[in-house]
Amino acid sequence: MTVSYSKRFLKQYAAAPAEVRKAFDKQSSLLLENLNHPSLHAKKYDESLDLWQARVNRDWRFYFTIDGEVYDLHEIVKHPK
Repeated sequence: MTVSYSKRFLKQYAAAPAEVRKAFDKQSSLLLENLNHPSLHAKKYDESLDLWQARVNRDWRFYFTIDGEVYDLHEIVKHPK
């Protein structure tokens, strides 16, 4: 599997705090190894869009779709509580 980043994702990533970027880098490597890794808490977020959500840390999430062998990352945002 490989990862592809949308322009929106890259802009949000650049604006995120350093500790969030560091946590995401760790989580993205786990995603490439195993979508079902327990710390990701990956789940289908929107069935109609085939959109997935995974955890960066307690307060941040990232959203992606799966296209063949590519994870297309769309957003990284603070988790609304």
